[in-house]
This record gives sequence, structure tokens and C-alpha cells, in this order.
Amino acid sequence: MLGIKRLGLLAALVLVGVAPAAAAQAAAQPSTQDTQYLQAVHQVNLFEITAGDLAQQKGQNQGVKDLGAMLKTDHTQLDQTVQQTASQLGVELPNEPSADQQAVIDKLNNASGAEFDRLWVTSELAGHVQAIQATQTEISQGSEPSVVQLAQTALPTLQTHYDELVALANKLGIPVPQTSASGTPSPGGTGTESPAPGGTGTESPAPGGTTESPAAPGGGSTEVPAPSES
Repeated sequence: MLGIKRLGLLAALVLVGVAPAAAAQAAAQPSTQDTQYLQAVHQVNLFEITAGDLAQQKGQNQGVKDLGAMLKTDHTQLDQTVQQTASQLGVELPNEPSADQQAVIDKLNNASGAEFDRLWVTSELAGHVQAIQATQTEISQGSEPSVVQLAQTALPTLQTHYDELVALANKLGIPVPQTSASGTPSPGGTGTESPAPGGTGTESPAPGGTTESPAAPGGGSTEVPAPSES
């Protein structure tokens, strides 16, 4: 009888040990917001790495070449963290840019000279506005600490990229979309409700998803939200 009691106690202890572990595993499951952000920012990085290569190869202006190199380096480093975080959380990442992003890459491949520079800068401005919006959304609405931390780390880098792109656009005489001074969506914009870049939603374009002036998410206005000050 004593042996049976000991076995029963051992089984109970095992179950007690398993229950918290199972609960911890369940608690570690990322939310839909966290999952979609990881997938979207990974697609952003895939696009930016490719676009950075193209800028170095095909850019006519040295500023385009230099900024392309910077974007490739920064997004390669960011993606290492994205992949590590996704692996730890069991999130499956896409293995290629979105269809909209690939369409822009195709247009960049077919452009040359000053046309390439204009197309590259314009699409990068649009893409970084969307990436910054999605990152701000993750910071405010994400629930998995590691993903929120990733977004908080990425935001200053994305803001720097946007500022550098604006400066380059001004230097090259490329129009920069009108933005609101407060850093909030202009009237008609959807703000943090817009889907993450590279997502499948129809409310906002994927990074580089337009080759004209970067339209506001949702198409409600020709203005775009200005990324917040870093």
C-alpha cells in the first residue's frame, strides 16, 4: 500500500509540474497582432534588402547608392532579430516579398538612370511610412513582450531611414507627400488601423506598393501621416 501511495504521490507531482509548463507554453503564444507584425516586418526586410541591392547597382545618383547600402545593412540586421523571435514563438514567416512589393521590384528592374532614382525614392518613402505605422501599432497594441521590444528597437531605425529619404528627395527635386505636423494620420487616413506592411489587407499598400506619390492608407486623402519624431 505504501508503494502504491508513493506512486500516486509521484504521479500527482508530475501532473503538478506539467500543468504550469503547459500554462506557460499557452501564455507564450503570440497574438494575431504580434504574428502579423512579425510576418509583415519580415516581408519589409526582404523587400528592402533587394531594393538596397538594386539601388547600389542601378542608382544614378551617389546618394541613392549610399542610402541603398545603408537600408540593406540595417534591414539585414533587423531581420536577424525578426527570424530569431519568430522561431522562439513558433511563427512561420513568408519566404518572399508580397505581390505588391514584387511588382515594385519588377518596375525598378526595368527602370534606369534618373527614372530609377525617382521610382526608388518614391517607393521607399511610401514603404517606410507604412512600416512606421505598422511598428507604432505593434508598440501600442502588441501583447508579446519580445515582439513589442523588437518594434520599439526598429522604430528609431525606420524613422532615420524616412528622414534620410526625405532629405534625398528634396536634394533630387522629387516631390515629398504633404504630411501633418503632429505625426498623426491626416484626415481620411486610417492610422493605426491600417494593416501591417506586406499584409494582405486592402486598406493600405505594402511597402513600395505604389510607384507614384505615396498615398495615404485607405486612399482617403492624398496626404500621408508623418512618422512620429524619434
